Amino acid sequence: MAASCLALLLPPLLLLLLLLLLLGAEAAWKRRSRGRAAPHVAVVVLGDVGRSPRMQYHALSLASHGFFVTLLGYCDSKPHDELLQNEKIQIVSLTELKRFAVGPHILQYGVKVVFQAVHLMWKLMWRQPAAYIFLQNPPGLPAIAVCWFVGCLCGSKLVIDWHNYGYSIMALVHGPSHPLVLLAKWYEKLFGRLSYLNLCVTKAMQEDLAENWGIRAVTVYDKPASFFRETPLDVQHQLFVKLGRTYPAFRACSESSDPAVERSAFTQRDLQSGLVTRPRGRPALLVSSTSWTEDEDFSILLAALEKFEQLLLNGESLPPLVCVITGKGPLKEFYSRLLSQKQLQHVQVCTPWLEAEDYPRLLGSADLGVSLHTSSSGLDLPMKVVDMFGCCLPVCAASFRCLHELVKHEENGLVFRDAEELAAQLQKVVHHILKS
Repeated sequence: MAASCLALLLPPLLLLLLLLLLLGAEAAWKRRSRGRAAPHVAVVVLGDVGRSPRMQYHALSLASHGFFVTLLGYCDSKPHDELLQNEKIQIVSLTELKRFAVGPHILQYGVKVVFQAVHLMWKLMWRQPAAYIFLQNPPGLPAIAVCWFVGCLCGSKLVIDWHNYGYSIMALVHGPSHPLVLLAKWYEKLFGRLSYLNLCVTKAMQEDLAENWGIRAVTVYDKPASFFRETPLDVQHQLFVKLGRTYPAFRACSESSDPAVERSAFTQRDLQSGLVTRPRGRPALLVSSTSWTEDEDFSILLAALEKFEQLLLNGESLPPLVCVITGKGPLKEFYSRLLSQKQLQHVQVCTPWLEAEDYPRLLGSADLGVSLHTSSSGLDLPMKVVDMFGCCLPVCAASFRCLHELVKHEENGLVFRDAEELAAQLQKVVHHILKS
């Protein structure tokens, strides 16, 4: 009944939205006819701006080269302060259709795509015409087609930054032969060829785009932002004390008997002199960041942590371990339930959501970083590893097709294929921490 009512309501709604778009198009033509477009770039992310670091860096880089930048995306989490404080960057919030659950899934998906297309088109058309539209893909459905169409109306050149393939991510859930996946692949190929310029994240993706898609792209490797660096010990202590107010894993195991000493699980500060030191017997700090999606198998990390726990129970001379897993995503609740079922004595697991400024500070305070990213296409690289390298953090990374473009085993990091190899690497790195 609800689905049939929705089907009756959709045509007039679409006609109304089409009328609004025509009005927007007319306004765009008038602005375009007034003269040459100003040095303005629209950067589009059909996702959370705060969790899209590469597009934030694009915006900052464009602004530093004299462009005025409009950054369009969802504002679910706070971007970096550097972005918010830049006078040449304006962030425009897109509305996300989150709670539409009427009718079959295919209808829900169709309505969501139509809403996104109309909403994004409207936001782009009612702004100053852009010389370029920079678009992150994925997600590219319906953003690629919308940005191309707006570019045709407003004289903007479309630049697609290929982070991965959207259809390959859909295939993890639905399977590679699902009609939606095949349609998404056809769509990406068709509209991807209509762009003015294409960027991508690996040489492997550049070759794949050229050979299988007929798209010429330029490889632009990720680099860590300037705020990804080693964290001074006094700043580490401030961070640990702050996080300890919410997350017990950061608190000292027992209260200090000395009122002149402020303690966290990893540091202690003399309140009289202000000197911060690391106490003997402190736990090792492991950090892994994730979007909690199907292309990261956290069961590998959980199994490795259980093996590490067993080493301690067997009398191995190792410190206890605190494992911090940051990020948001669809599988977080599933793995959180698994974690709650584990009975670990010497390993603590914490899954906080950090403020944008605290994430680089935490990486710069850790002893070890772990990446479980394996890529749905096998052609992109984990940016989290780039950030870890910026913080001079030892990295263990899950092996996949093009990882060698970033991590070279036993040169700038360690590569593992399963839980057993990861557990051995954890033991090796933590032993090194004990000696240092």
